[in-house]
Amino acid sequence: MDNDIASKVSEADFAYYNGSGPGFTTESSTLISSSPYLNHAELRTLIAQEMLRRNGADLPNTAFIPNVVKILMELEDWPRIFQLFEEEKARLPLFKNWLDGRKISLFTLDELKDPKPGTLRAVIHDFVVNSGYNMDHFYQGMEIKTDFDFYMKERTHTHDIEHMITGFETNHAGEVALLAANARALYAYFKPELAAFFNRVSAYLKAKTTMKSGLFYPEAYKVELDAEDIGAAQGRAWKHPLFLIPFRDYLDHQVSDIREEFGITNPPPAGEWTWTTAVSEDPRPANDDHGQTAQAAE
Repeated sequence: MDNDIASKVSEADFAYYNGSGPGFTTESSTLISSSPYLNHAELRTLIAQEMLRRNGADLPNTAFIPNVVKILMELEDWPRIFQLFEEEKARLPLFKNWLDGRKISLFTLDELKDPKPGTLRAVIHDFVVNSGYNMDHFYQGMEIKTDFDFYMKERTHTHDIEHMITGFETNHAGEVALLAANARALYAYFKPELAAFFNRVSAYLKAKTTMKSGLFYPEAYKVELDAEDIGAAQGRAWKHPLFLIPFRDYLDHQVSDIREEFGITNPPPAGEWTWTTAVSEDPRPANDDHGQTAQAAE
């Protein structure tokens, strides 16, 4: 059998797909394009690496997320983002009230003590005590001075709470489902330009996850398709993006009641997707130090 399969991609294929538009020349001595993202050498390297590498045991699957986030932030048009914030505050009273209230969803163990079964307080207490995760896992040490500061920190804090109340647990498929749900809810509630900003990092996480699974982890890709469908269906049913819930006010509410109030439908049974992290990465030793971070936002 002919092993040179790549040669089957013909010159006619290149012409059909790549087009025959005018060529462009430049006197620049470095790569330059109309995309500031493509022009950023470090970002090109990171995107290529994170799309094409295996999820090996030498690194957590979350490796280099802060690097990419920092670069994306360096490339943002911040005056435009802040303008969109103000426009949406004027259009969406709930968004404005959430920002004005600045109710932080980061809780001490003392605040979570003596929870009643089935309440949000009980679920968060169990997560904090038993999961090994840090709910203050990004923008650590940042002081909240502005509405935008609050947005960034609160979305960090509510990420894990969203896992708890949606049923999309902190495993591979759960992360994919939560990404899908949030994308639908964001674009349904906010104007597309601001929704795109809110979803920017998530778009990167989904892209690299899909590519790696497509290359190396076929069982993971298969379950990602199901998780995407389930997450999308739930996200479309949400009353609004879940990070707008002032969770501090809901600590003693039953999780079932929170789900009913905010349209959180058909959560998967507990433990249903626990197995999916193992098929999304190379085998780990029993004492893997990266185990706690490997499941999150691959």
